[in-house]
Parts: sequence; structure tokens; C-alpha cells
Amino acid sequence: MTGDTPTEAESRADAESWVDAPTARWWHTIDDGRIECDLCPRQCRLHPGQRGFCFVRAREGERMVLTTYGRSSGFAIDPIEKKPLAHFHPGTSVLSFGTAGCNLNCRYCQNWDISKSREWDRLAAIATPDAIAEAAERSGCTSVAFTYNDPVIFAEYAIDTAAACHERGLNAVAVTAGYITPLARSDFFAPMDAANIDLKGFTEDFYWKLTGSHLKDVLDTIAWVHGNTDTWIELTTLLIPGHNDSSEEIEGMCRWILAEIGPDVPLHLSAFHPDFKMLDVPPTPPAALRAARRIALDAGLHFVYTGNVHDRSGDVTACPACGHALIERDWYEILAYRLTADGRCPSCGATVPGRFGPTAGEWGRRSLPVRIA
Repeated sequence: MTGDTPTEAESRADAESWVDAPTARWWHTIDDGRIECDLCPRQCRLHPGQRGFCFVRAREGERMVLTTYGRSSGFAIDPIEKKPLAHFHPGTSVLSFGTAGCNLNCRYCQNWDISKSREWDRLAAIATPDAIAEAAERSGCTSVAFTYNDPVIFAEYAIDTAAACHERGLNAVAVTAGYITPLARSDFFAPMDAANIDLKGFTEDFYWKLTGSHLKDVLDTIAWVHGNTDTWIELTTLLIPGHNDSSEEIEGMCRWILAEIGPDVPLHLSAFHPDFKMLDVPPTPPAALRAARRIALDAGLHFVYTGNVHDRSGDVTACPACGHALIERDWYEILAYRLTADGRCPSCGATVPGRFGPTAGEWGRRSLPVRIA
């Protein structure tokens, strides 16, 4: 996959705007003189003045640059449950931000105005990694999340911000589709304390036709992160009626999860709503979401949650050994927190996998916009 071919006027404007952009990582020059990006499986090959498929990694002279380093599409303080993460410091607040662009082409993208933007990299607010970490600390956040668009494409910015967060005792969270090369994924996930990885479906046909990417690359990332890092991971699947919601596909996905990463990685099954280029597909019925959750639990997964619908039963964290309700939620708000200080069930003593404290946070379901000078 090659980058976009710019017009002469666009090339001149881009050349001027990229001069001060930092040199990117994960690229090399090939025999014909083009620069090949090694960050994601698309491996875009660029002539001077071209951008990659993601639109934010570009060739400036004899180097590749990240045009959105330090430029965000906006900041908000969210509940950590909104990422979604159910087993990572429940009830705490997280400073969330993204940039422009994406390396996938999801026909149903719910953040398409950001991920598909061809202007944000010039119009967005400037925010250094340290300024972001300082704002999160000042706001009482426990974590900073790279989200809204996929942080893989602004990996250098995310990695540097994660380092700034760690200097202040904050966590770094990646919300990603996991479409990244083996060469880059160790660098990207090493500083991430938690990640929610989209497992968008479980057929190659779905991945290629609806996202323009490949299933195997994502499965490899999920298995690798689970087996080779200390990053806490949870998975999310958006169930789209008629496309990835059959009982056979859900069962197949759950069998893979059990075989490759085990029963304790939380799975979030979220409801689709019509957006972007799939306005003709109906929303996911709540009953279908609950039925899918039942399939996943019956398959042997211990922690399965529903999202984008009001479903109190699908928000409960239950002990996998005795069934005792340990964390009860209403949307993103913690109603009850019964885990012991060391993350165990008070009824039977079973350990619940995750990153838990002696008490839950009290942020609630609020989302607040934040300005960072």
C-alpha cells in the first residue's frame, strides 16, 4: 500500500509544514529510493512529499516524519471504564486524547471526523508530553489514555507521553486496534500499563472488507502482548448486525481467546450504532448483545461485559469461582466494590486478575473537556 500522491501545491505546503516535524522511527530506504514504513503491516512506500495511508507519517527529504507529534484533536477526562477497562483501577479518572489519522479504514468508524481528518494535524492544539502528564496530575487523574484514533500511528508521541506519565507516577493506557508490526510492537507496548485491543471480528472476510486490514496481524499482536509483556489487556468487539454477530463467529472467537490467552482476559461486547459509511445497518439490539455475552460465558470466559447499552447485569464483575458480585456498575459509575485489599473475593478468597486497589475511585460517569496550554 503506497501513500497518497500530493498535488504540486500540496507538496510545497507539506514540505514547509514538515521541516520542524520530528524524525519518525521504524522506517528504512529501499532499493528504488522510496522510504518504507515499518510501523504497521501496510508498509507504505513513499516518494518525497508523500504521506502514508494513515496520513500522519510522511516523507520529508530523506527521512520519515510524524506530522502530528505534539498536536492533539482534544482532551477530556473520562472514567477508566469508558476505554473500556473493567479490571484496571476501577472508578478512577483518565485524561484521554488522540490526534488525526488512522491506519485502518473501518466503514463504521465512530470517530471518523477525527480519524479521517486531513486538517487536524495543522489545526490541532499543541501539547508536549510533559504538559499532558502535568495536566493529568493536576486534574487528579490516575492515568492518561491514547484513544479516539489509533495511537499506533502516533507511537513516538504516545511512548514519550507514557514516559512523562511514569515520571509523575501515572499510568499509560493504549486503546488500539493492534495493527502493528512485530518490529514496532515491543517498543510500543513496553511503556503501556494497560491496553484495550479491538478484536473487530473473527473472519478475514470481515477484516478486509470492513476495515481494510487483516485478522492474523491483530491476533498475533494480542497473543504477543499477553505472553510477552506486563501490560494488562482487555478486548473489545463491536457487534454489527449481519456482519460479525453470528453465534458461530462468537463461539469461534471465544475458543481462540481461551486457547491463546486464557479465560481471564476481559471481553467487552459493544453495541453498534449506524455511523460513517454504514448508516444502512441497524443498531445492535440489546437482546442480541445479552445473548452474545451468554455465549461467551458458556464458552468458558470468566469476565464478559456489555457496552453502549444500559445493562446493569452486563456491568458486573463476578467472582469466577463462586459467582459473588464483586464490582457493580451503572454505566461507568461504581455502585459497589467488594474486593479485598489484595484483589480477592471476600467470600471464597479467589484472586481476580487485574490491577485493583483497596478501594475504587470515585470519579463516576462524568466526561469533562480539558484545555492544555
